[in-house]
Amino acid sequence: MKQYDVIVIGGGHAGCEAALAPARMGLQTLMVTGSIEMIAHMPCNPSIGGPAKGIVVREIDALGGEMGRNTDKTNIQMKMLNLSKGPAVWSLRAQADKVEYPQSMQETILNQANLSVLEGMVEEIIVVDNEVHGIRLETGDEISGKTVVLTTGTYLKSQILVGHTATDSGPSGQRASMGLSDNLRKLGLSLFRLKTGTPARVATSSIDYTKTTIQPGDDIPRTFSFDTPIDQAKDPKEQLPCYLTYTAPETHTIINGNLGESAMYSGMVEGTGPRYCPSIEDKLVRFADKERHQIFLEPESKHTPEVYVQGFSTSMPHDVQEKMLRSLPGLENCEIIRYAYAIEYDAIVPTQLWPTLETKKISGLFSAGQMNGTSGYEEAAGQGLLAGMNAALKVKGEEPLVLRRDEAYIGVLIDDLVTKGTDEPYRLLTSRAEYRLLLRHDNADLRLRPHGIRTGLIDAQRSSAFSMKVAMIEMELARLKTLRITPKRVINEHLQTIPTTPIRDGISLYELLKRPEVEYRHIMPLIPIPTHLSPEVIEQVEVQIKYEGYITKAMRQAERVKDLESKRIPKTIDYESVPNLANEARQKLSEIRPLTIGQASRISGVNPADISILMIYLKSSNK
Repeated sequence: MKQYDVIVIGGGHAGCEAALAPARMGLQTLMVTGSIEMIAHMPCNPSIGGPAKGIVVREIDALGGEMGRNTDKTNIQMKMLNLSKGPAVWSLRAQADKVEYPQSMQETILNQANLSVLEGMVEEIIVVDNEVHGIRLETGDEISGKTVVLTTGTYLKSQILVGHTATDSGPSGQRASMGLSDNLRKLGLSLFRLKTGTPARVATSSIDYTKTTIQPGDDIPRTFSFDTPIDQAKDPKEQLPCYLTYTAPETHTIINGNLGESAMYSGMVEGTGPRYCPSIEDKLVRFADKERHQIFLEPESKHTPEVYVQGFSTSMPHDVQEKMLRSLPGLENCEIIRYAYAIEYDAIVPTQLWPTLETKKISGLFSAGQMNGTSGYEEAAGQGLLAGMNAALKVKGEEPLVLRRDEAYIGVLIDDLVTKGTDEPYRLLTSRAEYRLLLRHDNADLRLRPHGIRTGLIDAQRSSAFSMKVAMIEMELARLKTLRITPKRVINEHLQTIPTTPIRDGISLYELLKRPEVEYRHIMPLIPIPTHLSPEVIEQVEVQIKYEGYITKAMRQAERVKDLESKRIPKTIDYESVPNLANEARQKLSEIRPLTIGQASRISGVNPADISILMIYLKSSNK
C-alpha cells in the first residue's frame, strides 16, 4: 500500500490550496474528492475578493498559493474597491468565470508534480494512539498517510432546505458526506450545525436592463497575482458589466406574507446562518425600517446565459421565489434557471485547533475551510494553504508557520477562529484587523513572500524578482531623501501646475511627496536622472512616504504586542495548578490551550489580572 505524506480530503477552494502546497514543497500528496469535475466548483457567487477578502487573495499569492493567478486567467470583471479612501481599505474584487475558473484550477491540479487525485468518499480517519495513520474509503479501501487535511466544506451531513422540504445533498445537487461526521465525533471532536444559502440564477435574455443601473469594471488592467505581468492581464474592454436594482414594496409584501413558508422561519433550520450575508427574508425581518435593499445582477460566465441575483438568497418554496423575483425592477419577466436554496451542514468547533490548524486531540490531523466555521472562498483558500503548508512542514520536521495578526489577514482569521471560536459562519472584515494599516493590498508580498521563499513555495526566479523589487523600493526612498529642490521660479511654476503651494525654502522630494495632492508623476520632472521604476515600486514608494507617520505608529503598537507573542506557554501546562486564576479563566485557558501569552490575552473571559498571574507563574516555573 502506497503511503502519502499528505492526504487532502475535499477538492474545494481550501482543498486545492491544501493539496498544491505540499506537492510543490516536494511531498507525495493525495487529494480525495467526491467528483473530479467539481474541483474548485463555485456553488455560490462566482466572485473572488472584495473588502478584506481581496487582501487575503493577495496574501495567498504572496505565500505561493494559486487562487490569485487562477483568477487573473479566468475573470470577466476586475474592480478596485474603496479607491476614494486610504490604502488600508483598498481591495480588489473580481467576477470570476464560473466555467473557466474550475476548469483552469483542475488543469493545474491534475498536472501538478507529486500530486495524485482520487475520486471517492472518505468514511473514516484511521487513528492509532491519537496519531493519524491514513483514511478508509466507503469501499473499505485503506490509504496510508503521515498527515491528513480535512477540507470538506459544506458537505458533512449536509441538507438542502427549500420551504418545508429537506434533502440530503451537498451544494449543486452533489452527494453529501454522511459517515465522516460520526467518525470525527468518535475521535473526540465536537461538531455543530451551520447554515448558508445561495440565490436563484435567471436567464440573461429575460432581464430588462433599462430598469437597472450598470456597474462596470475598472478601465485599466488589474491583477491579483504579483507574478502576473500587467501585459498578460485581461483586457478591460472585454469585461462583462454587472447591474444594480432594488427590492420594491411588492417584494417586501410577498416576503412578509410568506415568512412561515421559509425554511429559515418554519423551524426546519437547526444551524446558525451568516450574519453578514443573510437571506433576503432575514434582511427584511432584521432591517424592517429599510424601504429597499440593493440587488446586484452579476453574470456568471461568458459560456452560460445565467445571472446571479446577488443579495437575494432565500429558502422560500419555488412558487414564492418566482413571485419575489418578478417583483424586482427589471426582472418582471425573468426566466428562472436555478432556484435558490439554503444548506445546513456539520462544522468542527474551531477552538479544537492549534494556530497551525492541526487538531489538538489528534496529531497529524489538520482542518481547513468552511468546515472550520468560515464563509467565503477566500477564507477557505487561505486556511487550506496554511494547513497544507503546516502538514508538509510537520512531515519534514521543520518549524510550523503561524502568521501573526500584524502580519496577515490570514493570521487574523485563524487567530479569531482558534482563540475565540464562532457560533455563526465567520466572515473576515477590515474591522476585525486592528493593524489594518499594515495589512494592505499593496504590500502583501513585502509582508509574506519571505515565508513563501523559506518554505519552498516561491521558486528561485520569483524570489529573485522579489529581492529586486525590495531593493528598488529601498533605493528610491533613500534617493528621494537626498534630492532637494530650491524655490527657483521654474520649480514653483511647475508646482503651481499640480497644483500645490509653491515652496519658500529648500525641500527634499521625499518631503514634497508627503503632500496629499502631490503624486510621484508630479516630481519626475524634478529628478535630475530619472529611474525607470515599475508601477508597483512607485505605488509602494508613494504609500510608504505619504502614510509614514501612521505606519510607524501602527508598527510601534504591533512591536509592543510582539513581546507578548514571544512569551511561549508550554502545551503541557496544567491550569489547575496555577494559583489564584479566576474560575472562568481557568476553564477557558484549559479549553483553548493558547500557545503564547498574547493569544491567551485575546480569549474572552480571560482578564488582564489573569494574564499577570499566569506570567508570574510561568516566570517562577522557569526559575
